[in-house]
Amino acid sequence: MPEPLLVIACGALAREIAQLRKMPGLEHIHLKYLNARLHNTPLEIPAELRKKIRQYRSQYANIFVAYAECGTRGGIDRVLEEEGIERLPGAHCYQFFAGQKAFVRLSDDEPGTFYLTDFLLRNFDRLVIKALKLDQHPELLPDIFGNYRRLVYLAQTECRDLQKAAVQAAADLGLEYKYVFTGYGELEIGLRQALARHYTCTETQK
Repeated sequence: MPEPLLVIACGALAREIAQLRKMPGLEHIHLKYLNARLHNTPLEIPAELRKKIRQYRSQYANIFVAYAECGTRGGIDRVLEEEGIERLPGAHCYQFFAGQKAFVRLSDDEPGTFYLTDFLLRNFDRLVIKALKLDQHPELLPDIFGNYRRLVYLAQTECRDLQKAAVQAAADLGLEYKYVFTGYGELEIGLRQALARHYTCTETQK
């Protein structure tokens, strides 16, 4: 049996990666997550990521990070360069879910776009409304979202309840609405490529 590959992931990807692990060829992934709340304080991610890497370094020969750059101003990449670990490509999860080329088209079509994924929709009230204190101060809405014109829901699953929630979120924020089904996008590709490199490395070391 191949040695497992440890994937340290953002908690916002927990549901998606758990589903991907059920697919043939991905069952040898072991998972550890950082708290998804770090989305709201991205500059804290690199230090927490380093702690997690060093916590499990002695237990796993190979580690992969399921984060993009995620607004850390290069912080994640500096940690991973020092630790000799790779991550998913791209600037953020919206990019690897949509696919890099498709995301560029979406951004060029409307630069003022606010993106939501399945995770963010399920936690919209907590991570958007309450985190930005819009429940207490709705008058802040124009200041926070005044430069946005459109909400794009990048859907990982075809769920009618989430689609309805996305429509409502766009209405609440006063934005135009667009639905784009992405599935797992380049997240699955990135994990499969990481496993392929891991297997190659493992075979070379024997």
